[in-house]
Amino acid sequence: MAETKTNIQHGADVTEEISFDIPPECSVIFFNDDFTTKEFVVEVLMSIFHKSEAEAVDLMELVHTAGKAVVGVYTYDIAVTRANMTTVRAKKNGFPLRVEVSQE
Repeated sequence: MAETKTNIQHGADVTEEISFDIPPECSVIFFNDDFTTKEFVVEVLMSIFHKSEAEAVDLMELVHTAGKAVVGVYTYDIAVTRANMTTVRAKKNGFPLRVEVSQE
């Protein structure tokens, strides 16, 4: 983890230096399969990952042609949450879409 230091001013004469760790970034990866529809992948990328339609289509095509693709990079908590939301929605719709979170 990267460490950051910042100075906080407490009144005119007192300054305190605080150190904190910046959370690592994680990649959310989609994997191609023969059953999940392209339309479903585009819809998930737009609704859960907040991609524009053009960006979602480009990412879907990359997943389809390359077999997998990073669809977003987030802090761990956000990456896991979005990956889980995607997996739940895929299962509800009968799709076996595989999604993984990988630490950079």
